[in-house]
Amino acid sequence: MFELTEEQHDLRELAAKVAAEQYAPHAREWDAKREHLPATERKRLADLGLLALTLPEEYGGGGRPLLDALIVLEELAKASPVAAWPVFEASTGPARVLHLFGTEEQKQRYLPGVASGETTIAVSISEPDVGSAATDATTTARIEGDEVVLNGTKRWCSGAGFSEKYLVYARFGTKRGAGGIGAVLVGKDAPGLEFGPQEELMGFRGIGSADIFLTDVRVPLDDVIIPEGGFRNLFTAFSVERLGNSTMSLAIGQTALDRTARYVQERQQFGKEIVEFQSIQTALADMVVQVEAARLLIYRAAVNAGTGAPVTLEASVAKCFANEMAKKVSDLAIQLHGGYGYSAEYEIERLHRDSHGWALAGGTPAMQRTRIASEYLGRRFDQRR
Repeated sequence: MFELTEEQHDLRELAAKVAAEQYAPHAREWDAKREHLPATERKRLADLGLLALTLPEEYGGGGRPLLDALIVLEELAKASPVAAWPVFEASTGPARVLHLFGTEEQKQRYLPGVASGETTIAVSISEPDVGSAATDATTTARIEGDEVVLNGTKRWCSGAGFSEKYLVYARFGTKRGAGGIGAVLVGKDAPGLEFGPQEELMGFRGIGSADIFLTDVRVPLDDVIIPEGGFRNLFTAFSVERLGNSTMSLAIGQTALDRTARYVQERQQFGKEIVEFQSIQTALADMVVQVEAARLLIYRAAVNAGTGAPVTLEASVAKCFANEMAKKVSDLAIQLHGGYGYSAEYEIERLHRDSHGWALAGGTPAMQRTRIASEYLGRRFDQRR
């Protein structure tokens, strides 16, 4: 285990306290009713200095290392992924893309709003026929004078309909593959931008997900964050997002482990606590090993990143392992809880449902394995045939 500084311990305690008092009591309701986190809670997180920890101080952020943001993210996500989502977006998501690749004018214009909790930015990459193959995007961005005209349909946009801004990945010109892809920031109220109905997903309830339809949406040329041909540079930003994703999975695993450890010492069968049975001890030990291994992989990548971006190999290894860990550990938690694990009352089934969502988002474990092999061998594998 990495040794945290006193300041990081204090940060963890603050985040855990806020999560337990403000968000844990609402987690089951938010999931059942698919309720989004109120904007006032984003402001609360900002006022406490927990929202945009990785953004530079000159834009209102905390100017702190990536690990600090992941510590906060884990504690909030233990209570509810809905409560953790604004921190995910501000410290490891699309706001970091703007921080890493935007112009100084763009950063001055948008990042202070993110840091204060007034603005959220959602990422919009996938399309109906474009999932893992993001470089096959067909949404178009046509430059006309001092404007960009967007046309296309985006799918699986987390936060769609709730976020104020959308980082839309689109194709400039006719160049195929990654070379033609860029990214444009689009406001929620832009004429020609429409949202489909909220998806009824297995998990991720309360975060929200919907299609985005762009019909001749005109955006100032100044809002092009990633110009044509800059897509490959985004692997740096994707690595940051993958550690955020990994931490959400870590929170699921740790919560499932904590609740199971408590349950097996309370539940009695055949006249004794079920933890006295060796099979229960073995299953619990497997859960501990999985959770601790995931944490070490995430922390290694974050510590090595400092205030910058993690190494692609380390981020992909962490995401691949953490995503699969969350599914395994939450599944074991259901088994050890027996019938109670299948009941919504104990919220173990919610953890298991959410675990599958994080494995699908941000590049599946299967895609991470291809990336890991590519990085480890120092060569690029073309998926086209």
